[in-house]
Amino acid sequence: MSAPAVGFARVLVTGVLVTGVLAGCTGTEKPASNAIIATTPNPGGYRGAVLDRPYTMPDVVLTDTRGRPFRLRADTQKPVTLVFFGYTHCPDVCNTVLADVAAAMRRMDPALRDDVQLVFLTTDPARDKPAVIREYLDRFDPGFVGLTGRLTVIERVAAKLGVALTGTKALPGGGYEVGHGAQVIGFSSDDKGSLVWTQGTSVGDLRHDFTQLANA
Repeated sequence: MSAPAVGFARVLVTGVLVTGVLAGCTGTEKPASNAIIATTPNPGGYRGAVLDRPYTMPDVVLTDTRGRPFRLRADTQKPVTLVFFGYTHCPDVCNTVLADVAAAMRRMDPALRDDVQLVFLTTDPARDKPAVIREYLDRFDPGFVGLTGRLTVIERVAAKLGVALTGTKALPGGGYEVGHGAQVIGFSSDDKGSLVWTQGTSVGDLRHDFTQLANA
């Protein structure tokens, strides 16, 4: 691993920052400028962190892996949308998070599993062209939606969702890493993101919360 992983475990302690930490890649613990505090202990029986002030899905247009426009708010119509920022060259954390989400979704009841959609926004649009993202996501789940676009737009979306992006760091052998928050944000069909899971949350806990969200 290129940096210590920040826990993707439950964050339910009063006053804990849940949306600003960075993990893996070039990550260090650092709150995003508008990170939201979770102060209510485990309301509703969820095992992730429930936010006191839910995020609203940003209304921006990005590009999907078919090269077509994707309206982030209008085109995420399933009962549950999971949003994750990462990049295909990520050496560790992105792979772990995506694999855990995919495993949790596979363990759901098939009828409910179709109500959950993961949306992956690249933090490295210079290298992550649509075809590259599609090939990468297919390793985890062909149903995952991959998005790219202008870096300034992606940075704006990340800021609105409390996800810290710290830019690039050169590697000794060439190339670079990208520092980014590793949380998954759960949105309901009203475009409100009220749940966050950090790296290390068990597959069982993810499955539990995805199922509960889909049933809400």
